[in-house]
Amino acid sequence: MTTSMVWWGIVVYILIALFVAYLSRSGKQTNMGSYFLGDRKMGGIVSALSYSATTYSAFMLVGLAGLTYNGGVGALGFELIYLMGVSLVAFFGPRFWVVGKKYGYITPSEMLGDRYDNKMVALVVSITSCVFLIPYSAVQLSGVGYLLQGMTNNEISYSTGVIIATIVAIVFSYIAGIRSVAWTDSLQAVFMIITSTVVVLILINSLGGFSDFFGAIESTKPEHLAVPGNGFWSLTTFIGMTIPWFFFSLSNPQVSQRLFMPASLKSLRIMLMGFMIFGLIYTLVAVIWGFSAVVMFPNLEKADLATPMVLSSDAVPPILGVIVMVGIMAAAISTIDSILLTLSSLFARDVYSQVEKNSTDAMQLRVGKIVIPIIAILAYLFAEMELDLIAVLSVASSAGLLVVVPSIIGTFFWKRGTAAGVLSSVIISGVVVIILELFKYKPFGLASGVWGISLSTILFIVVSLMTKAPEAKANEFLKSVKIELNKFK
Repeated sequence: MTTSMVWWGIVVYILIALFVAYLSRSGKQTNMGSYFLGDRKMGGIVSALSYSATTYSAFMLVGLAGLTYNGGVGALGFELIYLMGVSLVAFFGPRFWVVGKKYGYITPSEMLGDRYDNKMVALVVSITSCVFLIPYSAVQLSGVGYLLQGMTNNEISYSTGVIIATIVAIVFSYIAGIRSVAWTDSLQAVFMIITSTVVVLILINSLGGFSDFFGAIESTKPEHLAVPGNGFWSLTTFIGMTIPWFFFSLSNPQVSQRLFMPASLKSLRIMLMGFMIFGLIYTLVAVIWGFSAVVMFPNLEKADLATPMVLSSDAVPPILGVIVMVGIMAAAISTIDSILLTLSSLFARDVYSQVEKNSTDAMQLRVGKIVIPIIAILAYLFAEMELDLIAVLSVASSAGLLVVVPSIIGTFFWKRGTAAGVLSSVIISGVVVIILELFKYKPFGLASGVWGISLSTILFIVVSLMTKAPEAKANEFLKSVKIELNKFK
């Protein structure tokens, strides 16, 4: 595979994606609902493919493959826990959808602020999301950087890959907001699942079939087929990494915001089922890629280079390797631009509106567009630090977002929850997670996410019981949820 082939693949991808994004423009995106939620009219298939491309980003085919290369089969269990956690969408998704439609919520934090009858709640949750999601955006940029660097043997540098991903993500976000992102996501999701599955079949065949494939792993790296194997997947490590992943669909606003977008509850169900099927296939693909690298390149200096080395190897036809590379790059960019749109909507809706009390919807939209490149630049600067394994950094970012989960659950199922409970649980627990991550400290061997959600739950319950709940608002909100859900039974 030549570097010129890689460059041509990037150029063709960008041109096709720009064309699809341009076609997605429908009317003028002149308000927050149209620009950030697609007017709440997303169909089930588009929602499913977009949700899949946004969620399964550089983390999967670069990060999860690298995690498999590093620690073995425990990575499969780790990712299957995430799929189990998506079942939360079946439970909370319809509730998000009905209140979003009834009250016109643009962001999940706006929903929390209204439910707990305190705008400071929305402000604090939004800032918390920004603090922890910018590093996660950097993970996607890093994925593209490592991918292009590995496939061209450093002829395309890591920094060049990161810059390309940053610029493309900004452009896609601007063309038509979430509508262009959703349609380019759909194209990318179909592209990803087909090409990556073909590569798996080719790899297995080149290594002598499934029997010889796993036989080779057993003879060279038998510890990779057991847990804890080489020691990477200790019980405390597994718990620390899987808990943030289990609650990912609720804690990450770029994911939960999409629960406001489907055109109907039927579309929401199609989105969930499509994502589950896509996710299972993609998980198996990523893990097999990691195992393939174990057999083919047993002594890689950096585990996150497993996928690039496999794609650039003689076992994969060059043109197919480039196509799959473009698919992975597209997946990473789809996650970045989704996060850019979510964070900019959070800032405009929940932060700027507190500074400018009389801000209109149009003013908020203008501010949201202004901050998109600012957020992207911050993510770029973070990516240039090249911190840790992609998979590990992804989980660390999600660990910080876990502190909001008790408040989200309380939104729908606990009338006694109060704004003071939310604020104390999010702020104090968030600071604790940051300190633990900065100093890489794990009390009793448990990761920051475990401590974060445990402390957040305790604080939310205790402080709420000690303060006065907004009973009228809680009763109105929960009654509306029940009435609206009954309409669709």
